[in-house]
Amino acid sequence: MTEAARFRAINVGNIDSLPEWQALDPDLRRAVRVVAAVLPFRTNQYVVEELIDWDKVPEDPIFQLTFPQQGMLSAQDFATMADLIDGGAERPVIDEAANRIRATLNPHPAGQMTHNVPEFECGPVDGIQHKYRETVLFFPNRGQTCHAYCTFCFRWAQFVGPKELRFGTDDTELVGSYLKAHPEVTDVLITGGDPLIMKTRVLRRYIEPLLKIEHLTSIRIGSKAVAYWPQRFVTDDDADDLLRLFEEIVAAGKHIALMGHYTHPVELRPGVARRAAKRIVSTGANIRMQSPVLRHINDDPDDWAHLWRSGVRLGCIPYYMFIVRDTGARSYFEVPLADAHAIFRRAYRQVSGLSRTVRGPSMSATPGKIRVAGTAEVSRQKVFVLEYLQARAPDRVGIPFFAEYDENAAWFDELRPLQEQDRWLFEDGSPRPKHPAQTIPIEMVRGRPPRDHRPERSSRKGMKAP
Repeated sequence: MTEAARFRAINVGNIDSLPEWQALDPDLRRAVRVVAAVLPFRTNQYVVEELIDWDKVPEDPIFQLTFPQQGMLSAQDFATMADLIDGGAERPVIDEAANRIRATLNPHPAGQMTHNVPEFECGPVDGIQHKYRETVLFFPNRGQTCHAYCTFCFRWAQFVGPKELRFGTDDTELVGSYLKAHPEVTDVLITGGDPLIMKTRVLRRYIEPLLKIEHLTSIRIGSKAVAYWPQRFVTDDDADDLLRLFEEIVAAGKHIALMGHYTHPVELRPGVARRAAKRIVSTGANIRMQSPVLRHINDDPDDWAHLWRSGVRLGCIPYYMFIVRDTGARSYFEVPLADAHAIFRRAYRQVSGLSRTVRGPSMSATPGKIRVAGTAEVSRQKVFVLEYLQARAPDRVGIPFFAEYDENAAWFDELRPLQEQDRWLFEDGSPRPKHPAQTIPIEMVRGRPPRDHRPERSSRKGMKAP
């Protein structure tokens, strides 16, 4: 496709128009439709034509990243939805069944609704989260969709399911008042969805009030547009206006960081993607590269090393390798912590110091961002060495602590502290919800089924810990 192509979204309503889709096995097409009735599905013409190698489907990593897969649902849930769809059930019946399944998938992990929504003046401040002392997350209503949806997305509840489980606000005055009342806040992360789905003139309305708050030093924008629609920075009709906005943020004395969600090195292969990165960096903005490590997609250290080297060549900063969060289709994508650390270590040792700005593998768990620093032996027992990179309780940051080694553990709550003195570092310690807006049915927050009842992991490129 040409660089200046017009954006065209693709979903279950128009996917039959794709010749690539028509060439796929009918069972695969059916599986995509069934899972898409539960979890969000949206891609676009650029992803389809430039990033997916259709000769390698379904194993192609970008196909796995953007097209729902049968293994993302348990066998029982898939059969339930397939029976309804194949039987021609009415939409309300299908939606009711889908909502029941969604409620078991832990739609808001790590205390997003129960712990992160702050109170101010008369009640909760809708559309923001304040988990860490220095950083506030801001969810503008107009930015709560994306150019394409990632199949692993931990914010899938923003796109499907009950509206009361979604974050968003247009009340920039209230957000500004909250920020002014909290001088400890230095960073605002504008997030979604994807804020760069908005036209620049709309994005300005959210950003310009922030420039007047003196104690704010950094504005971050979380975006996958760098990979899924790089034309946003190159040939869209307001691409130049967007870059001028970045320059104005820098001129106002603020740091602007684009948190670039790069998941696989193929996303930097097209010329328009590389040109987009260079144009962004030329404004004085930083691009910080981050992604979870994902089975079926990027659980290969060579892919990570390639991604980091490619980014550094363009002026990007490798930032985080995350552990996929305990939500949605986590069981399909998860990589055990021991394997994730092995992948990180083998990638890290391939690159120069310029790429070693990256941190990980890190879990964004309820108490904070927890890095698996490695393994060690304590009193003749093998252990995980852990460290808070960020925490609700700032005094925990940087203190090494230990968990019993478990080769199957894939999330923080599956670990056990080694000793009594490590126990307090495992505990959340944050206050309980104080208002109704932070109180939602417990099954909608902690509905992740026990490991024994989750879908079995399918085969993957195993990276056993050394």
